[in-house]
Amino acid sequence: MHIQVSGQQIDIGDALRTHVDEKLNTGVAKFFDHTIDAVVSFTRERERFLCNVAVHVYSGLIMRADAAATEIYAAFDAAAARIEKQLRRHKSRIKAHKGRGAAAGESLAAQYYVIDGEAEEAPHANGEAGEPAIIAESPASVATLRVGDAVMQLDVSGAPVLLFRNAGNGGLNVVYRRADGHVGWIDPAFDPAAAR
Repeated sequence: MHIQVSGQQIDIGDALRTHVDEKLNTGVAKFFDHTIDAVVSFTRERERFLCNVAVHVYSGLIMRADAAATEIYAAFDAAAARIEKQLRRHKSRIKAHKGRGAAAGESLAAQYYVIDGEAEEAPHANGEAGEPAIIAESPASVATLRVGDAVMQLDVSGAPVLLFRNAGNGGLNVVYRRADGHVGWIDPAFDPAAAR
């Protein structure tokens, strides 16, 4: 697995790089043999170090974890432990789902945009407010999943929201993490009359 280690205004020495490499390779290999890559970044915020770890396990699945501590090694170790916990949960869910039959594997092509939330909207030629400034874009896909599988993917990815095509009805659905810790599910294809 290729691991990229970086620090913002922090000198990342060879000892820390070796520690990150050994710990991530060992921890991830317990659950998945062919992980693609990982990115580890360190930042200093006053008296503590922040560590952000993103592990690209396989196509469509990226695990993320953050941790903070007064020691840089402790911050990384806590983030790596969270990644291992996510991988363990994902692996056990895969085993539990085995034999239930796979959802249709088709996916929709989509485009992912990052919009600058602080920039003012560029005005149109007629003086009206225009579109917000796009600062990044990349191709994405909307997978066809069962609702349970979408919730599992939301949990392991660490993302706040997941758009998917419902394997049961073919409609576009959203699952998201609520402020109270529960998972919300939006199904625009739901027919209340049919549910009665």
